[in-house]
Amino acid sequence: MFIRTVEPGEADGEIAALYNAEIQSTGRVMQATQCWSARSDILVPVENLLHQIRDGFSLGLLNFRLITFVVARHVPSSYCSHVYFRSLSGMLGREQALAIRSDYRNAGLSDQQVEMLAYAEQITRDASRITQADIERLRDVGLSDLNIADIALAASFRSFMSRYFDAVGATVEAEFLDDDPAVRELIAVGRT
Repeated sequence: MFIRTVEPGEADGEIAALYNAEIQSTGRVMQATQCWSARSDILVPVENLLHQIRDGFSLGLLNFRLITFVVARHVPSSYCSHVYFRSLSGMLGREQALAIRSDYRNAGLSDQQVEMLAYAEQITRDASRITQADIERLRDVGLSDLNIADIALAASFRSFMSRYFDAVGATVEAEFLDDDPAVRELIAVGRT
């Protein structure tokens, strides 16, 4: 990390509670969490917003993670690409996650998921180019305005978070790296 953050052994109050909850659920405090502690007044609100978007995501956890994975590639964020490749590999299998990384349009996803990911990708690349016709394509595959808003929130929030992680030097934890060096290289889209 490029900046000084609150180490788990130094944490108290709300930060200690948040760190302890993450240790209970994942066995560690991830750098993605710890990096926010340089602004201790921001850590809890940012984590709460992430959980509110993710846990209340109207299209379910799998689709939230698909969006995050595709967005991370275009930010580009190696940190988030590795973490979400690992989580999607656990949910869908490694080969399916690799197929999505290669070309989500031809990876066996539903038409709704493909349109969802195309929208998320466009948000990340240049949201100013989104038109009413783009929104109508989403509606044509059965997505509601709530779903569309959730996709926009997930993609935008991931772009914000991923850029912050890189800006302060968060590095991916070893357990999120694939065992195959060629796959690690493929997934590393930004800082290595």
